Amino acid sequence: MKYNRLSAAAFSLVEVTLALGVATVSLLAIFALFPVSLKTNQSSIQQTVANGLISQIAEDLRAAARLPPGQVSKQFSLHPHNGGPWDPTPDYIYFTDDAQPTGTNQSAPPADAIYRATITYRLPPTDTTSLADVIVSWPAAQSDLTKVAGSVETFIAINR
Repeated sequence: MKYNRLSAAAFSLVEVTLALGVATVSLLAIFALFPVSLKTNQSSIQQTVANGLISQIAEDLRAAARLPPGQVSKQFSLHPHNGGPWDPTPDYIYFTDDAQPTGTNQSAPPADAIYRATITYRLPPTDTTSLADVIVSWPAAQSDLTKVAGSVETFIAINR
């Protein structure tokens, strides 16, 4: 019987089938991770936008604290209680998907609103400091913070 070198170098049908099975299971596992990674990526983008909005609101409140009494902030028209009567009613600002303001203190959010910023002023301000809680949540239409898709919260001390 002659020994054939070509038959010894080839893969058997069983080996090819097993290799294809392993490759299929691996690819299925990788494809199953795509929806999770897309959802995580979207959540990360939303949290980044919300943190940027909080930074802008904090800057606006700090700038408004230096204004004469009765005036509102320039960027978001907030009333930081600088010398006027203290009002614990929160301010609301609505933002579009690209972080542009679309409305303030409305009973219902505008149709294009994605984010809702809630600014709650804490305790009557003193001569040196005002305090505020800022929560940015999404979607804007959901007012119950236990049912929102996501939110970012911070506490701001506004020095005068």
